[in-house]
Amino acid sequence: MLRSIWKAAAVAVMTFTATVQAAEPAWITASNANAQPMLELLARYAPEAAANLGVDGHDAEIRDLRPNVDQRFEADSRVVGEQLAAKLEAATDPRVKQDLQILIAAERDQRASSELTRKLMLPYADVPNMLFGSFQALLDPRVDRARYPAALERLRKYTGREPGYEPITKLAKDRSTERFGDTGLTGPWTAEVEQNLGNSQRYMKGIRDLFAKSGLKGYEQDLKVLESQVAEYDAWVRKEILPRSRKTNRLPPEIYADNLKNVGVKMEPQALIDRAVVGFVQTRDEMQALARIIAKERGFASSDYKDVMRELKQQSIANDQLLPTYNARLAAIEDIVRRERLITLPDRKAVIRLATEAESAAQPAPHLSPPRLIGNTGEPAEFILPLENPNAAPGSKMDDFKFDAITWTLTAHEARPGHELQFAKMTEVGVSIPRAVFAFNSANVEGWALYAESFLKPYLPLEGQMGSLQMRLMRAARAFLDPMVNLGQVTPDAAKKFLMDEVLLSEPMAKQEADRYSFLAPGQATSYFYGYEKQLGIRARAELQLGDRFDVQSYHDFVISQGLVPPELLERAVMEQYVPSRKAAH
Repeated sequence: MLRSIWKAAAVAVMTFTATVQAAEPAWITASNANAQPMLELLARYAPEAAANLGVDGHDAEIRDLRPNVDQRFEADSRVVGEQLAAKLEAATDPRVKQDLQILIAAERDQRASSELTRKLMLPYADVPNMLFGSFQALLDPRVDRARYPAALERLRKYTGREPGYEPITKLAKDRSTERFGDTGLTGPWTAEVEQNLGNSQRYMKGIRDLFAKSGLKGYEQDLKVLESQVAEYDAWVRKEILPRSRKTNRLPPEIYADNLKNVGVKMEPQALIDRAVVGFVQTRDEMQALARIIAKERGFASSDYKDVMRELKQQSIANDQLLPTYNARLAAIEDIVRRERLITLPDRKAVIRLATEAESAAQPAPHLSPPRLIGNTGEPAEFILPLENPNAAPGSKMDDFKFDAITWTLTAHEARPGHELQFAKMTEVGVSIPRAVFAFNSANVEGWALYAESFLKPYLPLEGQMGSLQMRLMRAARAFLDPMVNLGQVTPDAAKKFLMDEVLLSEPMAKQEADRYSFLAPGQATSYFYGYEKQLGIRARAELQLGDRFDVQSYHDFVISQGLVPPELLERAVMEQYVPSRKAAH
């Protein structure tokens, strides 16, 4: 549970949810009330994540790592599941019933993951990373500064200097140590532990920088204590965890299968490999055809797609020009979307910023950071660009999003019409908490963003189309490399080399990809390709049903208004609501 609670908390932090609307429909009010026990359960065991979602009253609280946390969480979760089942029996509104089914499935899945992790995995936590994420969320500039002082109390509780609390590092050690005698448990991968130790001081410096910028006073002594405790914890990890770490990246098969289920991928790993390999070849052939056109127009010596990509990467963007360039791309994309009537855009501006070193260590790839989500009053999401991967080989440069051709598709994926638009639409339209939080599904979220790249691609300049295809090639490669790494068919180093040789990723970018497959988030990378194909299939079925009555803009507006639901719920909504409504309108 030590791992699974923190994993659930991380998912919750990256989840989008809806602003409560002044005149929300009665069924949404009922569904939000039904979701409260699930939110309370999260707040009981991972209050930092609940506070970041927007659940009031938990800013100063810290996660529960006391003895028997696994069993207590599972018992409490089971009680919540029984309460939800009783509510389902009494529900009459079909939308409320569907939301209750979403909540029941979420409770069942999180409890099953906890039980499986407790049975098979040695508890181990990257405490410095967890601490940085906690303070980063609370001391975010988008957060109301009136909430900042809670960080001081949270800090004291982490150190154990608050009455009634023990140091978080001691609790983490205790939860690991008490399982050392259990035979058959799988420890973390050696490479994972070494990298975590290498990043520890980056995270602690990141925490110190956050407090320095916050304007808070009186944190210095407690932070020194925390830094000392973390240094001692790191020494303990090196002494006690490293010798118990596994020498291969491979997880128990049951854990990997559970990971795939949790990200929404409902395919057997080998079937996923077979399908993704075909997708890779098809995309590579499309890149090759486009490369010939670009090479001829630009006078390149070679028309091979790899050589053309290398030439395009030479059109590099200086660090001080990254933000102006990406903002210009965003404006150009918004013009295309409005002109071609692809989807309705919000009035609010999208935000893009560069990552700090600690953020880059924690997530060394472009990503979206959401603001306070429940009760959001207009705080924007942020598209964050890391400049480097601190975990990469010394002297290597991450140039994968610093050249002109790639700026189009990255902006489409992370900002508009991708992730940022998903969040903005939900706050404007209003969806229930079950659909926005507990139906959250990586296959749907990432599938939408990759699909957004694809429907924008025909309107981009040729170089932008080439960049879009390179990213699609990477997503197909992910979908077969991730399971191959976890099935032992290739090593992480071989996956890294393939990405550098065939997808033309830099060493730092390929490094973070291989790390993702092997220990950062095994299974998650497959959700892009899987979700993208699901999006394509749902649209194709809607078009076949509607023929000339199909309208791209209204279809996309409908899809994005559904919240972050998994593909099967999205397909049901499209076929049972959107398609009949279009037929009735004509």
